[in-house]
Amino acid sequence: MATVETNHLESAQPAVKRRWTYDELLAEMPETNQPSELWDGELIMSPVPHPLHQTIVGTVYRMLYEFVAARNLGEVYISPIDIVLSPTRVVQPDVVYISKSNFGIVTDRIRGVPDLAVEVISQGSWRRDRVDKKALYEQFGVTEYWIVDIEARTIEVFARVRNAYQLHGRAAGAKVAKSKLLTGFGVSFAQLETRRAS
Repeated sequence: MATVETNHLESAQPAVKRRWTYDELLAEMPETNQPSELWDGELIMSPVPHPLHQTIVGTVYRMLYEFVAARNLGEVYISPIDIVLSPTRVVQPDVVYISKSNFGIVTDRIRGVPDLAVEVISQGSWRRDRVDKKALYEQFGVTEYWIVDIEARTIEVFARVRNAYQLHGRAAGAKVAKSKLLTGFGVSFAQLETRRAS
């Protein structure tokens, strides 16, 4: 009787989730374009973004790429691309900038801390982008973090000052959000909409 109860209790226990390292994932999982990140070793799979999200991401990427390329400042990448912050922390920002002086982190993957990360909030990602990822990027030392909120039609720029993020600027509609890191670079939400429509 005691044995039966023990077995019943054991079978009622939730399955323990596997904790991965990034190199284990590379070795055991097939390559995929589905958004996936590693959070303290837990594999987080996200739904494929909707077309508007991807259009806005593509426009941000093009504007940032054109600015950086014209000045030979470094390189700009678009998701999905893995940013390996630690063996158990891997993220895929929507857009990421890496300066020429920081280019040593670009190897088979991006293994290190980028200079600037952009997240476009999609349905269901509000807390992850505004709270969790903001704290993570701050902790690991990403110099500048942009949050583009499609629903609110806003762009927020957070700059790292004395190891903590401070709101450098918030712009809505036609107002331009300006980078602190990249002097002269700015984007308004209206520009993202105009480029999408054109």
